[in-house]
Amino acid sequence: MQTDRKSQLIVEYGRREKDSGGAEVQVALLTERISEINAHLQRHRKDFACRRGLLLLVGRRGRLLRYLKKKDPARYTSLISRLGLRK
Repeated sequence: MQTDRKSQLIVEYGRREKDSGGAEVQVALLTERISEINAHLQRHRKDFACRRGLLLLVGRRGRLLRYLKKKDPARYTSLISRLGLRK
């Protein structure tokens, strides 16, 4: 992920300007990495080490989303609609 794209996501999803540790920012960054790895796996179908890393990232994102849903449901619904994660 490019540094400028990462800083753009931090500004877009952070609650403050330099908020890089908030749950929303972490989920947005993980979603970006997951989409990049998905694109890689479309080209390299037998890269099983990368596939394992993808599954770990998806699990981490799920735990963060579960935490956010329990802590503040309004922020959770806002985030998943902005990221387009659920139907």
